[in-house]
Amino acid sequence: MPMPDISIRLATSKDAEMIADLSRQTFYETFASQTSKSNMEKFMNEQFTREKLIQEVNEPWLTFFLAFIEHEPVGYVKLRQGAIPLELVDQSCIEIARIYSLQDKIGKGVGSKLMQTCHDAAKKKQKNVLWLAVWEENHRAIEFYERWGFTKFGAQDFILGDDVQRDWIMKKVIV
Repeated sequence: MPMPDISIRLATSKDAEMIADLSRQTFYETFASQTSKSNMEKFMNEQFTREKLIQEVNEPWLTFFLAFIEHEPVGYVKLRQGAIPLELVDQSCIEIARIYSLQDKIGKGVGSKLMQTCHDAAKKKQKNVLWLAVWEENHRAIEFYERWGFTKFGAQDFILGDDVQRDWIMKKVIV
C-alpha cells in the first residue's frame, strides 16, 4: 500500500480549536490504556483542558505545525523556546514539546514528516540542538527518536493526574 501524501503547514491562531482537539485526542489515544481512568480524567480535566490548549497556540514562544492527509488533520508538533535542562544551558536549542499522530496514522510517515519539519524549523531559527522529553515506558516513541539520532542525556518527572512518571530527556545535535 503506498504511503499517503502528507502535507505540513505552520499553524495560526485560527487553528487553535483544531490543535486543542487533536492534542486531547492523540494524548488520550496514546496513554489511556497505560494509566488509570482517574489519573487520565484528572489530567485531561485539570492540566490538559481544551481551553488551556487553545490559549497555547497564541503564545509567542510556541510554534505549532499541523500534518494533513488530504484535508484531514492527522498530527501536529509543538516547538517551545524557553526553559531548558541545565545540561543544555550553553547551547542554542529548541524543544520538541509535543509530537503526535492519530493512532491509525502511526507508521504512515506522519511522524517522520513532522520530525523533518522540526529539523528544518530549528535550522531556520539557527538552533543547533533539538531536545525532548519522552515517557520511559513509551518504547515505540523512544525507538522512533533513536532512529532520528536522539540520545538520552537525563531524566525528569512528569505528573499525569496523581501519577508521577519518569521521562527520559533526549537530544540531537543538528548541523
